[in-house]
Amino acid sequence: MDRVRRFAALFDMDGVVLDTEGQYDNFWREQGKRYHPDMPEFHKVIKGQTTELILKNYFEGDVALQQQVSRELDEFERWMNFPYFPGVEQFIRTLQKHGVRTALVTSSNNKKMAYVLRVHPEFAELFECMITADKITRSKPDQECYLLAARELQIEPDDCCVFEDSFSGIEAGQRAGMKVVGLATTNPREKIQDKVDRVLSDFTGCVYDEFVSLMGK
Repeated sequence: MDRVRRFAALFDMDGVVLDTEGQYDNFWREQGKRYHPDMPEFHKVIKGQTTELILKNYFEGDVALQQQVSRELDEFERWMNFPYFPGVEQFIRTLQKHGVRTALVTSSNNKKMAYVLRVHPEFAELFECMITADKITRSKPDQECYLLAARELQIEPDDCCVFEDSFSGIEAGQRAGMKVVGLATTNPREKIQDKVDRVLSDFTGCVYDEFVSLMGK
């Protein structure tokens, strides 16, 4: 007997669900000017990586500086705005009504998530599980985070669809063997369209039928 296919939609957070990348660009651009003036695009280089990996790769050997940057980031995130991208909340709820499992898969840590949940307590309804940086050992573009989400939802990887904006996140979804929808919110459409199965500007007008068509039901 053929198995009944169930699908899962796995959403990155910043740049996909929440329109926060501009705020992060300002923070990391300033850090780049201060500590990596040789890298004018520093804020783009680190996109999609966990804070732990950023500190390890770009502030290695200076524990005091790592701690300082970490404290500054924590204070910055404490007072950030966390606006939704247009249409995303309605789209997620529509998927759920049709039995699609949903998860949040983010490079943010639990402390940052506490700030987000303070503003958006409804995340507990929108996402059946939340994979944060504290749950994984390898950062995107490694596929660990997305495979973990699939296991927690008990959905096969080829029945999962990843929604991502960053190059590292898109690569993680591909490595996991999942469909990947690219959000042209952080990178231009022409930069990501050959790396994903579909490109969206945002979630305005997204419907369940399009999702099913992408998944090949």
